Amino acid sequence: MQYLARLIEGETQRRQERQILRRLTAARFPVLKTLEQFNWTWPKKVNQAQVQNLFRLAFLNDKASVVFIGGVGLGKTHLATALGHAACLQGHTVLFTTAIEAINTLSAAQAQCRLKSELKKFLTPTLLVLDELGYLPSDKTGADLLFQIISGRYEKGSTVITTNQPYKNWARIFDNDATITSAVLDRLLHHNETVLLEGRSYRMKDQVPEP
Repeated sequence: MQYLARLIEGETQRRQERQILRRLTAARFPVLKTLEQFNWTWPKKVNQAQVQNLFRLAFLNDKASVVFIGGVGLGKTHLATALGHAACLQGHTVLFTTAIEAINTLSAAQAQCRLKSELKKFLTPTLLVLDELGYLPSDKTGADLLFQIISGRYEKGSTVITTNQPYKNWARIFDNDATITSAVLDRLLHHNETVLLEGRSYRMKDQVPEP
């Protein structure tokens, strides 16, 4: 009986590992990151307790959003990816994409009259990680498509966003359309946690001297 119990336990563990691997593959992370790998000493300012609390993943149950705001090279993508990785380990479905990749994918689908089916891929996962929002300008079509993603996920799934733009500048992201910008912020900020990161780019630490 003990031998059979060990066999069953081993098979259960292997099945769980396969399921985790499938979720990690489906998430399409560019690189796997964990919270333990994050360098807390580099950002000049970041609320460590706030970030660590996010990894309890309670925001997933609340269908809430998380927005990481800060300059380049401060670890926003690292933390967003690590949150997605943690969610996969806990049995949640995740999709990672950059904002421009999402726009290009949906624009191509729209041109081929299959926008609805392609949009569903961004709306279905428990967690969507939308990286680099605002790094490149978007036209009206791009703004509309981003709105459809955010609006479609509102109170149905959680979204983690990284951006280098403070909220007051988000009109630039959405083609200076005040109506879309207000609608996006209204939905995102209703159930939201905002994490601010300040400092110099980690990638430029050896090239740019400390002022």
